Amino acid sequence: MNAFLALAWNGFREARRNRVTAVVVAFAFALLLASYLVLEVTVITFSRVLVDLGLGAMAVMGVFLAIYLSAGVIPREIERRTLFLVVTRPITRTTFLAGRLAGNLLTLGVLLLVMTAVYALQLRLFDVEFTAPQATAVLGLYAELALLSAVGFLMSCFSGTLVSALVTTGLFLAGHLCGDIYNFAARAKEPWMQSAGKALYYCLPNLERLNFRPHATYDLPVSGAELGGSLLYALAWTAGLLAVAAALFQRRDFK
Repeated sequence: MNAFLALAWNGFREARRNRVTAVVVAFAFALLLASYLVLEVTVITFSRVLVDLGLGAMAVMGVFLAIYLSAGVIPREIERRTLFLVVTRPITRTTFLAGRLAGNLLTLGVLLLVMTAVYALQLRLFDVEFTAPQATAVLGLYAELALLSAVGFLMSCFSGTLVSALVTTGLFLAGHLCGDIYNFAARAKEPWMQSAGKALYYCLPNLERLNFRPHATYDLPVSGAELGGSLLYALAWTAGLLAVAAALFQRRDFK
């Protein structure tokens, strides 16, 4: 347990050394500039546009961070040869992988909390209330970032940084298009296309289940059952991807 916590904390400290906190500054500046631009072009729906803009910017920067932090973890460890020192100690490779993932999730969680605070302050400046649906949207975003981080870790176990980043980005896009893939397959005339489309739908994580930004924009409540089911869905996918990554990482030869 001590090794796991040490690995997680070390991953968090390493992320801070990589100056990822600069993303928060960029987020604050971009949100402030965009808010004043939106104020110039809309009045009636200003609050909705501001909420949608702020949460959307948070999602874009969060996804970028998740891919950046996770896709190159193992390649960077191999390049700096620090991984060879760790695996020679009485620490299992699964513990190492889980600890580094926990460090990434800690980093993402802290940065997301800071961006949420900046976002809430921005809403306050324009007399817009920070509501429960908005908090739910942030929680759903964190679950999505955890899932994407697990994908990045899985890919980095057997590929380079660039390939891991590209595949994770592709899965992010495909995960948000799951519904369109299913609808396209249902309308296809060829039976094999229907089967292939539906199989692809069930093989991909449906990231739209974690997207509560439309609820936040229109201030629609999210039931506890819906939120709990979505979080369990993300947790199951994250744990499954981590298990596959650990199995592959266990078999990899670093000689």
